[in-house]
Amino acid sequence: MSTALESRPINAAVRSASPPVRRRPPRLAGDILAWLSGIGLGLVIALVIQAESLGALRAPGGVLTAGGRLFGFVGTYFLLLMVVLVARVPWLERQVGQERLVRWHRRIAPWALILILAHVLFITLGYAQAAKTGALRQLWTFLASYPDMITAAVGTVLLVVAGAASIRAARRRMKYETWWAVHMYTYLALALSFGHQLATGTPFIGHPLTRAFWTVLWLATAGGVVAFRVLLPVWRNLRHGLTVSEVYEEASGVYSVILSGRRLDRLKVAGGQYFQWRFLTPCLWWHSHPYSLSAMPRPPYLRLTVKVVGDQTAAVSKLRPGTHVLIEGPYGAFTKEARTGNRVALIAAGVGITPVRALLEDLPAGVDVVAIHRASTPDELVLHKEFAQIIERKGGSLHRLVGPREHVPVNAQTLGRLVPDIATRDVYVCGPQSFTKRVVGAARRLGTPHEQIHHELFTF
Repeated sequence: MSTALESRPINAAVRSASPPVRRRPPRLAGDILAWLSGIGLGLVIALVIQAESLGALRAPGGVLTAGGRLFGFVGTYFLLLMVVLVARVPWLERQVGQERLVRWHRRIAPWALILILAHVLFITLGYAQAAKTGALRQLWTFLASYPDMITAAVGTVLLVVAGAASIRAARRRMKYETWWAVHMYTYLALALSFGHQLATGTPFIGHPLTRAFWTVLWLATAGGVVAFRVLLPVWRNLRHGLTVSEVYEEASGVYSVILSGRRLDRLKVAGGQYFQWRFLTPCLWWHSHPYSLSAMPRPPYLRLTVKVVGDQTAAVSKLRPGTHVLIEGPYGAFTKEARTGNRVALIAAGVGITPVRALLEDLPAGVDVVAIHRASTPDELVLHKEFAQIIERKGGSLHRLVGPREHVPVNAQTLGRLVPDIATRDVYVCGPQSFTKRVVGAARRLGTPHEQIHHELFTF
């Protein structure tokens, strides 16, 4: 197979005359969220501790019981925080990005489950010690005699099931829809445990401030989920009424879907963002998958471009005009707002060009652009002609890399040659996961700061 490495500097005079990078203050959304979460955790611990007494701690099983209460409240707080991170709160999605939010969600998840299980163990042992009975007998007493304890037990089992399904090895063997359905158990588990917490939580007894704090915390979390994961998508779909207008083949196995709708000029979406799409056909209505817009909206039309890699994407390529479409979003921080300066490097492989092409179109005038478009064969250079045209209009330069990976690699040496000032640029990367990791690693080795590298991986 032939290989090619083609560089196409376009309007180099404009590039060389561009002003130096002007650094802007980094976004503080992630730091603010971390600080608020830390303050909330401190309040949770303080409210539990202030409800304890020396007499209770000195009683038989007192220390175990107190520890169990602390574990339970902190574990529940972590569960609520996990829900908030993936509640699709718009400003969090824009400022922080879904990938980072999901990564934080996954890091907290094991600790939340461990603390909840530790709560069950320590409370059971503490009460058993106080009653001078066995742990299993005490556990049965809880289930048979204490209010809301059976629902709490069911909730704990559901948490364990959801946790097991989230283990990477198990997640890889599941379809997205199966994993999503199992993951919904977390919401049910939290709902079932709410009554138990209010009914039997000793820190609530005689402590109205604690009860008010937790009630507000629960209601705010539930309200956020309902507002942003239910009501907002319903309102947006009723407002825009999207339907399929046309489907055509861009390249071998790659299809663009044109959708039409109402008031799309009011759809606030940035180049590089994506939606969760649900096509209302008999075999697709229950699927929801992330696809980026491959161009900025042209009211009354939107365009997305997908590569056929399985049954679901193959079915998308066969959509008929008039098919109704539901969306959730837009989501993602892979946008012009993530820039720290006015120089960017756009690096895309294969169908990963779709969000990069929309992002390029959305960049302000005066931004210095260098782009790399990578593909194994010329036929896989999806949307390359229009991508090149936009680059030319913006006075940037475009490098086309075509050939097998072993002959035309995208590594630190290649990036250093094609983008010698990469350390001073914001680097946007989109492509297969392995490609993205290689490019990010190469950019870091060339001195590009972490905050100047932007990418999102659509994994669950």
